[in-house]
Amino acid sequence: MTLPAALAEVVGEFGAVTGQDKLQLLLEFANELPALPSHLEEAAMEPVPECQSPLFLDVDATDPEHVRLYFSAPAEAPTTRGFASILAAGLDGQSAADILAVPDDFYADLGLAALISPLRLRGMSAMLARIKRRLRAS
Repeated sequence: MTLPAALAEVVGEFGAVTGQDKLQLLLEFANELPALPSHLEEAAMEPVPECQSPLFLDVDATDPEHVRLYFSAPAEAPTTRGFASILAAGLDGQSAADILAVPDDFYADLGLAALISPLRLRGMSAMLARIKRRLRAS
């Protein structure tokens, strides 16, 4: 599997814990989702309707060698925030080519399938798919 080092590190963190500890780690990521920069408003971001909770993202590929990713999700949606934070931690600042090379199902290696509904996992897949679509359109 081809993962940027930062994303591989996140996957490794999830691989190092088991059972309910994976959910706790996901909640920790949810709490670490970076705030939006002052120049960006949620209303200008792309919604991801496949997510069960409101999620908005923005892809800034002005510099294709250092793509910036921004996410907005409400605090009362910790699973969605956690997924967004995983993508932010693992992919923000990476090159467009490296992001496009990430397998669409990389999230399976997080080991959350037994703990999170397939519908919620599809939300993470949808986030990555939209990021890739935006990069291809740039």
